[in-house]
Amino acid sequence: MELTDLKPADGAKRNRKKVGRGRASGHGKTSTRGHNGQGQRAGYGKRFGFEGGQTPLFRRLPKIHNFDGQVKRREWVLVNVGSLNKFDANAEVNVESLVEKGILRTPTKSLRILGEGDLNVALKVSAHHISAGAKEKIEKAGGSVTIIGPDTPTRNRRVKKEKNPAQA
Repeated sequence: MELTDLKPADGAKRNRKKVGRGRASGHGKTSTRGHNGQGQRAGYGKRFGFEGGQTPLFRRLPKIHNFDGQVKRREWVLVNVGSLNKFDANAEVNVESLVEKGILRTPTKSLRILGEGDLNVALKVSAHHISAGAKEKIEKAGGSVTIIGPDTPTRNRRVKKEKNPAQA
């Protein structure tokens, strides 16, 4: 087989429709646009969702208020174990202390400690997530690990009013 033998499969490529070349072509006179009306005119183009003048689906459906169904991605702030050597022995390492030491620029609700590097000091580390390797290195150095609970985002939810037993 040679490169010159290659050709597209039968029916894969079609010739362009040539319009406005006389009656004999079968696409003459109105050039496949039909007789009169919106589609016949120059510059015609339907917008997305157009249904020929009928009220479009997006206008027929009810509005959804307080919709909070988007996926909320959590952007983790990563700190490696090796950068915790700046702290003194038995120091408490948390978000605030990391900001004070200049390891983080701003406080965060998504601190993740990773196991890159070596730790030479015993520390009490608190973070939202700690990898298995980081936990092992911290405990090997004589420190302890505390995981801060998940931070639930506040949402606009209706709170049911409890009935007062005296009024019931």
